[in-house]
Amino acid sequence: MATGRSRPRYVPTVVLVGVLCAATACGSSAASGSVEANEPKTTWEEPASYAYTLTSTTQVLAGTFRVKVRDGRVTEAVGVDADSRRQVRELPGEVPTIGGLLRRLEKARSEDADTAEADYAADGRPVRIPLDWDKNAIDDEALYVISSYEPNPG
Repeated sequence: MATGRSRPRYVPTVVLVGVLCAATACGSSAASGSVEANEPKTTWEEPASYAYTLTSTTQVLAGTFRVKVRDGRVTEAVGVDADSRRQVRELPGEVPTIGGLLRRLEKARSEDADTAEADYAADGRPVRIPLDWDKNAIDDEALYVISSYEPNPG
């Protein structure tokens, strides 16, 4: 067994910087914590009339609701369980349109919320919106899950 002195290996600076940049997304907005990586891949415009199911977990609105929208306004919100039925009776104006949910998302982003993201369907409409204005607060989180979307129901 031969022993010898090992020589230090030097990695060219350009290679090292390139590897580090690739690993950390150097110079991209994704590395800075931007939520823009979750932006829709396609453009979706909210139709004037549609129906959807909203499952919401917030301090104000919690439960599952079947929602009908006509002319850009919620015209019917039906609670699926006892709690959501009570909330519809007591807070009828709190069930939003999908556009209203997108406005909440944009407001959270403009106010630099700790979490303001969205997952999108292939057509560009949101299907999941988690919000958290302050990760150290325990009562400001919101999660909206949008399902059973039907554009222009009869």
